[in-house]
Amino acid sequence: MQATWLVFRREIGQYLGSPLAYLMGAAFLLLTGITFNNDLTLSIGNKPLEPALIPSLLASIMILFAPLLTMRLLAEEQREGTLELLLTAPISDSSIVIGKFLSAWAYFSILLALTLIYQVIAVSIAFPDISHVLGSYLGIWLYAGATLAIGTLFSATTENQILAAFLSMITLIVLYFGDAISQIVSNTQLADVMFNLTLRGHFMASFAIGILRAEDLVYYAGIIVIALFIAIQIVSSRRWR
Repeated sequence: MQATWLVFRREIGQYLGSPLAYLMGAAFLLLTGITFNNDLTLSIGNKPLEPALIPSLLASIMILFAPLLTMRLLAEEQREGTLELLLTAPISDSSIVIGKFLSAWAYFSILLALTLIYQVIAVSIAFPDISHVLGSYLGIWLYAGATLAIGTLFSATTENQILAAFLSMITLIVLYFGDAISQIVSNTQLADVMFNLTLRGHFMASFAIGILRAEDLVYYAGIIVIALFIAIQIVSSRRWR
């Protein structure tokens, strides 16, 4: 646990000390702010505010944002040769991978927490369903964890950051649009299987409409565990090369 904390502290320090991270954060908050402001404007005399507006937007953004956040985590260490130094240190492979993953998730969590100011504004104006809001935020937090775990996995497979980002983005696109593809599949059983394997399917059909289901929690937790397990095995294989 202490080793994981040391890796986490090192990585989160790099995030918070990087100008690129601040630019990404500014773009993140600008986009969510514009979206909220537009919905707030439309809600005046026209329609109620959408409680899950920001989380639903982030479900799409994470296809691009997660690869950008994670592409350097392990790929940069491999390219610069510092991964070998980490592997010779008295620290486990799981601590390296989990510590780096948690730093990316923590950085996203900070940005997500900042968007809660929109909900404070919404509560003061339109009194949205608080349970719906909190449920959608929990859902997108887990959703983001799954996408970041996938990005961490692909960062472990190569020393090329661009390739790592591309591979994770392609995977996330497939997992995101799988539910749309399932709607045009004539075989209902196959369509159900495709829907239940998609990231968006487990978010839009439950968290986004204010419903918490155990199967969705298990789905996102399962992706995180499986992706990190594979990433740990890949890093472990480098120890014996």
